[in-house]
Amino acid sequence: MELIRGIHNIRAQHYGCVLTIGNFDGVHLGHAEVIKGLLQDAEKHQLPSTVMLFEPQPQEFFAKDNAPARLTRLRDKLSLLAKLGVERVICISFNQQFANMEAEQFVSQVLVEKLGVKALTVGDDFCFGKRRRGDFALLKTMGAELNMDVKSTASFRRLNDRVSSTLIRHALAAGQLEDAKTMLGHGYAISGRVIHGWAKGRELGFRTANIALKRQVCPVNGVFAVRAKVGDKELYGVANIGNKPTFNGTRALLEVHIFDFAQDIYGQFMHVELIKKLRDEKKFETLTQLTAQIADDVTAAKQCFGLN
Repeated sequence: MELIRGIHNIRAQHYGCVLTIGNFDGVHLGHAEVIKGLLQDAEKHQLPSTVMLFEPQPQEFFAKDNAPARLTRLRDKLSLLAKLGVERVICISFNQQFANMEAEQFVSQVLVEKLGVKALTVGDDFCFGKRRRGDFALLKTMGAELNMDVKSTASFRRLNDRVSSTLIRHALAAGQLEDAKTMLGHGYAISGRVIHGWAKGRELGFRTANIALKRQVCPVNGVFAVRAKVGDKELYGVANIGNKPTFNGTRALLEVHIFDFAQDIYGQFMHVELIKKLRDEKKFETLTQLTAQIADDVTAAKQCFGLN
């Protein structure tokens, strides 16, 4: 799958495509249905299937720490979109200059002149351009004038509700991992490179692999039984997602204690799937209390995998 970073990197060879635009946060089953339609358009028109998304996500740019919790980082989105068969992703840098672009300018200069979009799929509530003045109706009108077929996505339903990133965030925040999985079509996971932490886990007798969350707001918090992958190794463990309140931490981390594992994996890429929420994160008065609780968490997590 080809990744184009920024409008300035769209070249002449990228002219001519079928396109969908959105955040694709989580790349859930609703998104998968959109991609299915995109691939059908690509086959019909014999043009590359193309997804346009934004970094940061628009609400992150405008609302900062008050933005909705992000489900997936860009790297994870790209991996999931590639698995769905997308040929090309255009990642737009969402900055003040882009936010100030008039809706009509975006359609005529970017979608038509640069990309030569033949078929465009967006949500019927899609808004874009300066002060969000552009909408589906504008796209339909301009599309008819510019020979660009414009259609809206149909809502995909699971659990008697419309599948959406918002609903998945609510399920994750409530610890309802199975409900989230049903809507995502895959287990919820966090991935990244293993970094050096405070080494507090090692001092307590529970060595951890640490991953920076690299998002303004994380949708999950607490202690979880997890399945992890490093390279081709599938591993099991218990993880804490939070800011270590016992140590008065301020930076949220994913900390994974892998069972019966002592290899040095600093700098390696780790994929961590959350299997079951065990408890909320809490502050302990003493390290003895914390150590005892971690031991209980390890036991509970091992029971999830039948390892006791």
